[in-house]
Amino acid sequence: MDITNTITPLGGDVYEIDTRMAGYSGITAGYLIMSDRPCLVEPGTSGSAPVVQAALRQMGVGPADLASVVVTHIHLDHAGGVGDIARMYPRAEVVVHEKGARHLADPSRLMRSARMVYGDALDTLFGELKPTDAARIRSVEDTGVVDLGGGRRLESHYSPGHAKHHVGLMDSQTGDLYVGDAAGIYIPETADVKPATPPPDFDLDTALASIGKFRSLGPQRLLFAHYGPVTEVGDTLERSAEELRIWVDAVRDANDQGLDLDHAVAMVVDRTKDRYAITADDADPDLAAKYEVLNSAESNVAGIMHALNKNT
Repeated sequence: MDITNTITPLGGDVYEIDTRMAGYSGITAGYLIMSDRPCLVEPGTSGSAPVVQAALRQMGVGPADLASVVVTHIHLDHAGGVGDIARMYPRAEVVVHEKGARHLADPSRLMRSARMVYGDALDTLFGELKPTDAARIRSVEDTGVVDLGGGRRLESHYSPGHAKHHVGLMDSQTGDLYVGDAAGIYIPETADVKPATPPPDFDLDTALASIGKFRSLGPQRLLFAHYGPVTEVGDTLERSAEELRIWVDAVRDANDQGLDLDHAVAMVVDRTKDRYAITADDADPDLAAKYEVLNSAESNVAGIMHALNKNT
C-alpha cells in the first residue's frame, strides 16, 4: 500500500496520520503518540484501517505494541475503524466516553441509523463499524485518564454539543488538546474554521460551554481531526464559537420564515459564504467539494433545525 506523505511528525513524539477517508487526502487525521505506551487517537473509518496499520508499521509499532486506541466520539469518520484496529492490535485498550461504549461493542443500531442517512454512500465513505469485544473497552465519564507511560497522561474531558458522547483529550506533556469535532473543523489550506452541527445531538449552549471548557484547560496547541495542528489557540476557539452563533442565527431566521430544509440551506450558505476563503469565488473548487463531503451545509443546517425545533 502506498502511504507516501501520510505521516507528519508534529514534535513531542506526536505523529499526524492522514487516514484518507474514502480516498480523500487531508480531511481526516489520526494521531499516534509514540510514548512508552503508544497510543492511537482517532483511528478513522473502517476503510482507513489498512492505511493506519501501514503507517504504524512504518513507525515501528507492531501488533503487540499499541497500548491504547482513543476516540473523541463514535461518529464513523472518527471511530468507524475501531473494530478493525482492535483486531489488528489485540493488546490495545479501547477508550471511549460511556455514552458511546455500547455502540462500539454492538454497532448494529448505529450502523442502521447511519445507513438511513447515507444510503449506499455509507460503504464508500466509511465502511462497516465492526464490533469490539466489550472486555477491551474502557469507558470514561466526565473526566478520565489514559496512561501513556513515563508519567505522561492523556486526560479526557467531556465536551458534548456536537455529540453527546464527545470528549476532548489533553496531553499532560505537550499541552496538545485533541478537539475532535467540538471546536468545528479547521481547513489548513485556507485557515477557515467552520461549524460541525449534525443531527441529532447538536445543542448551541452545550457546544459553547464545551469550547469554554477547552479554553479553560489552557492548551498549547489544538489538534483537529479535520484537520491538523493549530497553535493560535485562543483566536481559533473564539472563532469557533462565533461561527456557531452566526449559523444558528441564520437558521433561526430561515425557520422563522417557514423555509424548508433545501431553501434554508440555500439562504444560510448565501449568508455565510463570505466568511470563508474556501467558498470565495477564486477558491479551489475541488477543495470546497472535498470538505462538502465531510461537512456538508445541509447536515449542519439540519442539525441546527433539529435543535431549534426540539426547543420550541
